[in-house]
Amino acid sequence: MKIKSSRLETIAATLSQYPSENLPEIALAGRSNVGKSSFINAFLNRKNLARTSSKPGKTRTVNFYNVNESFRLVDLPGYGYAAVSKSEKDNWATIIETYLNNRQNLYETVLIVDIRHDPSAQDVQMYNWIKEIGFTGFVIAGKADKVARSKFPQHVKKIAKVLNIEDRDLIIPFSSEKKTNLDLVYDQFENIIKYGSGFEE
Repeated sequence: MKIKSSRLETIAATLSQYPSENLPEIALAGRSNVGKSSFINAFLNRKNLARTSSKPGKTRTVNFYNVNESFRLVDLPGYGYAAVSKSEKDNWATIIETYLNNRQNLYETVLIVDIRHDPSAQDVQMYNWIKEIGFTGFVIAGKADKVARSKFPQHVKKIAKVLNIEDRDLIIPFSSEKKTNLDLVYDQFENIIKYGSGFEE
């Protein structure tokens, strides 16, 4: 995959604000401050298209990034930030649920975790939800530059155990800083777009 163009197409807080379903979409889910914005910037080879924030939990919208005018990356609100009210957390959950349950052009939902830490209970909940909907269950294990490459297998093993993943090839160690395994991510996303969704109608 070659990134020829990219732009932030739509920022949506409600279903009515979503763009048309004319392009395939790959959604990105993960905890607040796990590095989704950094992943998007690295994937698109842009420095600041997706705004990173020092304040976790700031994103309250679904952000649609148009890639090559042929598909969209969709950044879902981060979850799991403790220093917000229950009503705010419920609002984020509603925004995520609304998106996942209403996009017929959603080809895949990918979970992003921090390779250094075991997935949280909310990560497990999110992953189970992704699987129950009918998606494949790909995981991007970000911040891989923070651990030695020789340690990748043991970290992947831990993530697989917590998320109950049998096929460890579904877990891709990734570094936004060093672009570690970016080509592998490109290939995987290209296959998703080419061969379609794991979504069960």
